[in-house]
Amino acid sequence: MDTPLLLTSTHPDFPALAHDQQADAHLVLGNNEARCSLWWTNTALHNGHPIGAIGHYAANNDNAANILLTSALKLLQKNHISLTVGPLDGNTWRRYRFVTQTGTEPSFFLEPQNPPHYLSHFEQNGFTPLAEYYSALCSDLSITDPRLPRIETRLREQGITIRPFDPVRFEQELHAIYEVSRISFVENFLYTPLDREAFLAQYLPLKTLIDPRLILLAEHENRPVGYVFALPDHAQTQRGETCATVILKTAACLPGRRYAGLGALLVGLLHRSTREHGWHRIIHALMHESNNSRNLSDHYATSFRRYTLFARPT
Repeated sequence: MDTPLLLTSTHPDFPALAHDQQADAHLVLGNNEARCSLWWTNTALHNGHPIGAIGHYAANNDNAANILLTSALKLLQKNHISLTVGPLDGNTWRRYRFVTQTGTEPSFFLEPQNPPHYLSHFEQNGFTPLAEYYSALCSDLSITDPRLPRIETRLREQGITIRPFDPVRFEQELHAIYEVSRISFVENFLYTPLDREAFLAQYLPLKTLIDPRLILLAEHENRPVGYVFALPDHAQTQRGETCATVILKTAACLPGRRYAGLGALLVGLLHRSTREHGWHRIIHALMHESNNSRNLSDHYATSFRRYTLFARPT
């Protein structure tokens, strides 16, 4: 089998998605038997060094996967990368992770999916787990967090207000969410900055898919300080089912003692709104194993799916 064809970002056959996501190269083996994109510039730091990323991954069989991944690792090593991470489409604002424990729940809206053999492709080529992520299900919306009345009173006395998302001001509301995200996510694992235009480009396609009752914005002195972003599980509708589930995608707030408990309050208010407006379940989606969101989730939900991000020395 031939060596993978290397396409640079300026090549006319370079895939549009990889180009839009600023990949440094794209490898294609044979008649698309295996493919991936590679990033080595402007990537996240791990232990003070930039990582290489393998994303947009697909392979039909073990042999093709071995040839592709061996070539990818050599190219990343040539570009002075000492640790390669995958699957990762350049950064954690985009698609990344393999499903490594499926459970019995069907896939939910915007959940990453992969054939099971992709996992063995990476393991056979020396990749080991770098980070674990979980999704958890709450099917009893009567559960409450007893801390919330006290937190709500304290934050209200500080002048912090919470309101629903205004769909009429869709783009302006996204700007507010971005302002919180760019600060609150800085300490996240493998964080890289994302400019405002790229952030808006990711969220604008969701305009017709959101329900404003499932997005809450917290403000203090006319400044956005936190939010919770959830949306209906449209995968249920696509399967011909009644949409009874909400996907909690993100909860974030600014750091600092004055905002202590705000994340818990936002999640609690989301649960209340979900129950009051006729949904029956909430999925807390794609939480990093050590993120505060898992601690919040434990008050309500039980993990049902695991995902893994892999790495190996280059």
